[in-house]
Amino acid sequence: MRITVVGLGKIGLPLAVQFARSGHEVAGADIDPRVVGLVNEGIEPFPGEAHLQDYLHEVVEQGLLRATTDTSGAVAESDAVVVVVPLFVDDEARPDFAAMDAATEAIGRGLRPGTLVLYETTLPVGTTRTRWKPRLEGVSGLTEGSDFHVVFSPERVLTGRVFADLRKYPKLVGGLSDAGTRRAKEFYEAVLQFDPRPDLERGNGVWDLGSAEAAEMAKLAETTYRDVNIGLANQFAVFAAGHGIDVHQVIEASNSQPYSHIHRPGVAVGGHCIPVYPRLYLWNDPAATVVRAARQANADMPEYTVALAEEAAGGSLAGKRLVVLGASYRGGVKETAFSGVFGVVKAAEERGAQVLVHDPMYHDDELQRYGWSAYHLGEPVDVAVLQADHDEYDALSRDDLPGVAVVVDGRRRLDPSRFAGVTFRSIGVPEQSEAEVPVEEVVSR
Repeated sequence: MRITVVGLGKIGLPLAVQFARSGHEVAGADIDPRVVGLVNEGIEPFPGEAHLQDYLHEVVEQGLLRATTDTSGAVAESDAVVVVVPLFVDDEARPDFAAMDAATEAIGRGLRPGTLVLYETTLPVGTTRTRWKPRLEGVSGLTEGSDFHVVFSPERVLTGRVFADLRKYPKLVGGLSDAGTRRAKEFYEAVLQFDPRPDLERGNGVWDLGSAEAAEMAKLAETTYRDVNIGLANQFAVFAAGHGIDVHQVIEASNSQPYSHIHRPGVAVGGHCIPVYPRLYLWNDPAATVVRAARQANADMPEYTVALAEEAAGGSLAGKRLVVLGASYRGGVKETAFSGVFGVVKAAEERGAQVLVHDPMYHDDELQRYGWSAYHLGEPVDVAVLQADHDEYDALSRDDLPGVAVVVDGRRRLDPSRFAGVTFRSIGVPEQSEAEVPVEEVVSR
């Protein structure tokens, strides 16, 4: 097949490479000339995706993948078009369709009879049918369902491990017609390979969900579930710590039977997915009180974490040097999308602290572009708050933070024994229990 992937970001580019490695002729379309140039040279434009550099170089050398800024031209030569353009959202995660609208219109200008168009960007329910279908028809002059087909198939991968996740999870598809769904199923069976999943009754592979709306909702449901679950864990954590209970022991005990799957509490829920997609669901279903309450519970955690530091510091952070450890939204990923760092910095500054930020994945000038003062391990500091669970922080000790008097572990990642003489707090743990846990038990957990 001849395939165009529209959007060569952290999901789109690995998808394009995957399709090319499956033996198809792929054009990657992107509006950024820098990205296009790097891809055509076989150089990954962003770091951190396992195997991407090697695979990209391989398919470019073989002539199976090329990049272009001419989306319409690429679409005009394609049998299938896969759209992975980001849906931008504001601070309240209200959707801004501008980028996707522009991409859809470019696709429409190149659309020809027989083409299959697949949207993988996570969307509010109904968007494929009520927004993309009429736009494509209006620009192209063609009729969906007879001249061309539109299908929704959500991406279900995590950055850093896209190629492994493509094999691991079923590919969900939902068309606007039975014929479109059949075409989508044939397409993904030709470009993806699946690991055996004997745990799944339907087995691994391409799953037809019956409609675009069902496929749209499936992606929102799986991510909203995680947000609600974490919100519940965070509320358990706040209650437990206030009543002398270690919530992590409670969660471990609860999850020892098969009907409980309580997630871990923490300083923040960040990233492009979990804090965003519940808001996209609420955009369609504003009466979803459970979803709204959980989202608020998670949004409150940076403030709660800084309040722990304030209490541990004697009731005031005014004038104290406070370092936020980790700008990324999660460990091992150089990405700040909806990261807890923003809430922690804001809450600490509002309390009068002199805030600094450290992250092993960011250079000083990158941190400074966010308006933060960069911190370097070994410099004097009064208070430290662990925000991102980078592996580099596992061995952190008081020697790395000279003068530190208070440490708040927002991710249950630090070894309390390395902070003897320091007031140590951890979310969901009573004030004194950390010091009583043997070092070997802390490390094993």
